[in-house]
Amino acid sequence: MNQEKKPEVWLRGPLPQVPPLLQPVAHALLQAGEEVQALMEGFPESRLWERPAGLASAGFHLQHLTGVLDRLFTYARGEALSPEQLAWLAAEGKPAPTGSTVPELVQRFEEQLDRALEQLQTTEETTLIDYRPVGRAQLPSTVLGLLVHAAEHTQRHVGQLLVTARVVQVLNG
Repeated sequence: MNQEKKPEVWLRGPLPQVPPLLQPVAHALLQAGEEVQALMEGFPESRLWERPAGLASAGFHLQHLTGVLDRLFTYARGEALSPEQLAWLAAEGKPAPTGSTVPELVQRFEEQLDRALEQLQTTEETTLIDYRPVGRAQLPSTVLGLLVHAAEHTQRHVGQLLVTARVVQVLNG
């Protein structure tokens, strides 16, 4: 069956509830979600934590995609990270006793994407240049800087996940 390929998310038009200046962020995040879903479909569970040629594992990228979105959107709200978020950060790259299967990790990422999109919908454009401190060092950023970096960083790790997943699958035939 020949299924027609959709254009990339950014070419499908504006998202009705997202403020105009945040459309590119939402488009990038939605594109990442679609790519992760397609890439991880049928990915072998036994290969999730493999690190071919020293690359980060597919499991790490899935955990990091979820965690970094959570952290950057927290900073964009002007909040500090919670102990739970810091624990998640420390655990990235390690399989957890529960919640570490491919479907579970993909589902967590999708849920985090949903929360990020909800936050974008309620972000007032007038706040985009508001100062936001980042991390323990309180490095300077803005709401817009954090949201754009979240989208860019997400796309970067989706690309790395794609490479790792393909290498793992080729090496293990």
